[in-house]
Amino acid sequence: MQTPTDQRETAPELEPVLDADGHFHAVDAPIDISHYAWEDWFTFVVFWLLALDVFYQFFTRYVLQDSAAWTEEIARYLLIVVVFVGASMGVRRNTHIHVEFLYRYVPAAVGRVMSTFVDVVRVAFFAYATYLSSLLIPRMNNLKMTMIDVPVSVIYSFVMAGFVLMTIRAVQVAVRHWRQGWSVLERPGEAEV
Repeated sequence: MQTPTDQRETAPELEPVLDADGHFHAVDAPIDISHYAWEDWFTFVVFWLLALDVFYQFFTRYVLQDSAAWTEEIARYLLIVVVFVGASMGVRRNTHIHVEFLYRYVPAAVGRVMSTFVDVVRVAFFAYATYLSSLLIPRMNNLKMTMIDVPVSVIYSFVMAGFVLMTIRAVQVAVRHWRQGWSVLERPGEAEV
């Protein structure tokens, strides 16, 4: 039968939780938040505003039995902001859904061309979506939100800002792929998390 000290000796790579006197000793790893960009923090704040809005809606409906009518519309608009501005995080980190199956079976040069093509199409798509949303904003300026007297174009401005951010981040990702000579499509094991 092994004692706790014998177990520590057989697994030297694990740092003991108890010191020699039997006192609990644990050290947390340092927290690094430097990889978050400003749009991450903005999306985080809007997400919590959305959570508060939904909680208030739940509270007024089920606890007070008198639902606040404005909360559903505001929640919808906050969700739109979270989705479109938050999507730039996925573009920046290059974590949107992609299929890397085909890249395993084609030669490396063909995979590189295909990966570059994906980067170009992604930048073009986001740039075109930015253009389309910029055309939509003036058309929505005359429409007002149902519950508050604010033009719907304000929400579509956030949609366009999200597409602008996605376009910028897609260009940055494409440049990074070009400089390093590969993308996560070609080497999925080296993806940043």
